[in-house]
Order: sequence, then structure tokens, then C-alpha cells
Amino acid sequence: MIRTRLLRGVALAGSLVLTSVAVPASVAAAAPAQSRSHAAGSQDAALAFDPSRYTTITVTVDGRPLQVRWYKEICYVANPVAAAAQQPGGPGGGTTTISNTACGYQSMNVFVPESAFGDQRAPIYFAVNNSGWMASYIRASVTAGAAYNSATSNVGAALKAGYVFVDVASRSRGLIGADGSFPGKAPAAVTDAKAAVRYLRLNDTAMPGSAERIVVNGTSGGGALASALGASGNSAEYTPYLAAVGAAGIDAKGRSTLRDDVFAVNAYCPITDLGNADIAYEWLYNALGTRETTGQNLSPAAAAETAARFAAYEKSLGLRNPDGSRLTAATMLGTIQQEVVRSAETYLKEDPAHTIPPLGGTFQFTAGGTTKSYVNDWIDVDTATRTVRSVDMTKYLAFVANQAALKTTPAFDAVGVAGNNASRTETNLFGPPTQRYLNYTEYSWIHNDVPGDGSGLDDTGLTWKQYTAQPSTTVDDQIHLINPMDFIGTKADTAPNWYVRHGTRDRDTAFTVSVNLDRALAADKQVEDLDYRLTWNQPHAGNYDVPEAMAWIDRIVQKAGDPLA
Repeated sequence: MIRTRLLRGVALAGSLVLTSVAVPASVAAAAPAQSRSHAAGSQDAALAFDPSRYTTITVTVDGRPLQVRWYKEICYVANPVAAAAQQPGGPGGGTTTISNTACGYQSMNVFVPESAFGDQRAPIYFAVNNSGWMASYIRASVTAGAAYNSATSNVGAALKAGYVFVDVASRSRGLIGADGSFPGKAPAAVTDAKAAVRYLRLNDTAMPGSAERIVVNGTSGGGALASALGASGNSAEYTPYLAAVGAAGIDAKGRSTLRDDVFAVNAYCPITDLGNADIAYEWLYNALGTRETTGQNLSPAAAAETAARFAAYEKSLGLRNPDGSRLTAATMLGTIQQEVVRSAETYLKEDPAHTIPPLGGTFQFTAGGTTKSYVNDWIDVDTATRTVRSVDMTKYLAFVANQAALKTTPAFDAVGVAGNNASRTETNLFGPPTQRYLNYTEYSWIHNDVPGDGSGLDDTGLTWKQYTAQPSTTVDDQIHLINPMDFIGTKADTAPNWYVRHGTRDRDTAFTVSVNLDRALAADKQVEDLDYRLTWNQPHAGNYDVPEAMAWIDRIVQKAGDPLA
């Protein structure tokens, strides 16, 4: 249970934040002490955009050459956190060497297509790249000589549409600081994304594109980051974190003088609501015995104990379905079933060539050059009317679980639990920068049995409730500050436009997570355009529907009108 926060929802909607908040110790440790006292004037001056510092490159989009101005590795904060030259090497292990240790995790690459060279009305396609909530080193999605197909590449489609394309790096879990600390702890990724937005707002009149038309795109952990950024616009709760890294628009008294709300969110399979993600995952894959029937229930007692918490959590959200019915544990499976039916029927009606195999037929999916077949024993389609007759939810969930092994129990906070010290779950997103990881859920806290890791009842002698009740505890604040669900429907300036997709074959996070996000957004009066769907036959992936997503962006941009008006 996360303790009540006095600051929750304190943002002054649509304007300037007028409150000053003390900098938490964990934030202070992540920024050089001598630079935190800089006045906003000098800080903002140091973040001025230089329109002359670009390199012109040529790419090909749909077979036609296109000139692009590349503003390379713009550091969007005044006090960047220095990183170690050797960083973790990714899923395969090992290490990787980075060249920009000074600001490589707090920089952006800005790519301006020739049609937007002098256009201050062009939308800004703001891409975050935090797969699995991992730290994202600066990248260049647009490279000289590259060829893009606008039907399959969101990069090519954005350039062709005349949008300014921005690759945003950010700190997050796994990042090693130059001093050996871990400065990517939550809410670093959200703080950095907000700082990047503030840089664009500070320099809006000098830069091509409009900071009033920022469309944030992300997948997986990036989808979650995009959602957190989109939900928490202008919340004062982030001000001390922004001040610590020298974000634009923080004055000498620690007050905000710039906005960090965004125009739109384009999120795929967002792994969000991490404080409750284990609960949702175990409930989904135990409610109908999926773990048991697929032979993936290695920790049945743990799975049952975790899943049992879901009903109370879901009830606490107070959400409703479009028909007005309450969304609870009792109605959730039926709700997911309805979304699967809607997904299948939308797919069938999009194109006469689209088909779904009959019962007893086979699905075939190719990944990594390997094609696998799965018997359709769960969805029955009327080919004449192109509608779904029925969906067997027990067999559907088994179908999902058989394509990619289910995650461990717990799925997202496994480090330190039952002696597991090698898990790559999100546990290392939390805790102080001096500590490698900290359990952030009650179950994992209680069941941590790794001595000396500084986490859990075994090391602290405190239950989860006792630990989070301490005024000095920050992990519950970390959970809160990366969770969009805590900001939607509050005084924070939630983005007015949302496009959220979650594949019907995605086993990486529970379908309940995206359903809850959608229902919460639907109830927020600030949200004007909400396009949510489980995407037919897609796994854990993103940007697979480029024409549809770009058409949606074009529509909301046209509807919003001139950003300079």
C-alpha cells in the first residue's frame, strides 16, 4: 500500500507552478552539489538552442531523396549526470563503451526534414527508447544514406509528413554513474523526458517545429514512460528532481516557469503501474489456471498469494467500462474477452484479405526467421458475416502463454526473492542511487532472503507497511512518480490525445494494465481523443501499424488547428 502524499495532484493546470519543494536526498546525490544553486536565468541561457549548429544529411523516403538537418546530441539539461564509460551490454550481458559520458543519457538528436526547415507549426515526433525501463543512451534513428518506407517505418513516415523527429535519451535503470553509483533510479526517466520537453518549450521560437504539438512515441518501458509523461503534465511533484538536473524553467527559488505537458501520446504495450504489475500478472495467468495448464507454475503458493491481492486493487481504482458497468476482478475477464472480440472483428473488417483460421485450423507466426504453428482452439469466427461467434478465454490465455514462456513469479520485482540475485526484472529501478536494487512490492519485500542487500524484512527488520510509513522512505514516491494512473483525473495536465495499442499475443505485461489505463483516460475530462485497442495477433512490439498511427496523428493535429494562433 502506497502512503498518501500531500503533494499528489498539486500541479497548477495549464500554467506555472508556484510551489517550492525540498530536494530529496536521493536526487541531491545524483547531481553535482555546486551546480544546484544556479539561478534560472543563467541556467536557461546555457540551454539556448543554436539554429546554426546542424549537419545536412540526405536520406531516401519511399524512393525519393530528402534532405534533413541534424542537430546532434543536444544536452537538454544544465547539470547532466556523468556516466561511466563502461555500461551494461544489454540482454546478452557484457559491457558496452559509450563515447559521450558527460551527457549521453540526457541528450536529444533533432532531425528536421526540408519541408520543416522554417516551419514553427510542424508537430514534433518525440521518440523515447526505454525498452524494459532500461536507461536509453543517445541514438540516431535517422542516418545519412538510409532508405525508409513510410508504410512500415515510423521514422520515414514522420519525416515524409514534415514532422520534426526527436530521439530522446534518458537515464533509467541499469545506468552506472562515473562515481560508481546508479543515477537512473525512478523517477529519473520521467524527469529527463520532462526536461527534454522543457528544453523544446524554452527554445520554441528558435527551433523548427511547435512545442505545442509534441507527440510522444514509445514501446514497452518506453510506452510506459510516454504514458507517465503524458499523464503528469506540469505536476509540481517533479520540480525538485528537475531542479537537481538543471532543467529549463526552474528559477532561483526552485519554482517552475515553464510547462512540460504534451499534446499527444502514442504508446505501445506500456509496461506501467509497476507497483501493481505483479498482482495483475499473477491474477491474469492464474484466474483460469493458465500457469498450471501450461506447466509454468513453478511457485504456486507465491502465485496464489500475489494474485489474491488483485480484487482489492482493481476495486480501489473505481473504473467503469464504456457501458457504465463497474470494472472489477469479477468483470475483468469478460472485459478482456470483449476487447479480443473487438480486435478480431476490427482486423477482419479492415481488409477483405484478412482471415482468421477456423477452429481446428492453424495460426502461423514468424519471428527471428523461424515459423511456428499453433492450433486455433479458442476463437470461432463466422466467415460470412466476418464476426466472432465465441472466444474461449481459458484456451486463449493458454495460447498466449504457449508462444513465449510466462515470466517468473514475481514477474517484475524478483531480485532478492527466494535467493534470486540474477533476475533482470525492474527491481533495480528503485532505491537510492547508492544501492543496486530495492524491492518495491509488499510480497517481494517480505520474501527477500538475500542477506546484506539492504532490501526487505530480513535486512531492515521492518514490514513493508512499517518501512513505507517512515518519513525518510522514498521508494513509494518512486513508484508513484512513474505511474500514470496516479495522475490521470487529477489536477495534472494530462495530454488531450492518446493512441494506445497492446498486442493480443503479448505476454510481457497483463492485458489488465492497458485496459485500466484506457478506462482511466476515458474518465478524465481533459482527454479529448482516445484510441485504444488490443491489436490483433501482435506480440510485445510497437510501431507495427504505422499508416494507422500516423493518420491518427495527422487527424488530431488538423483538428487542433494552428499552434501559433
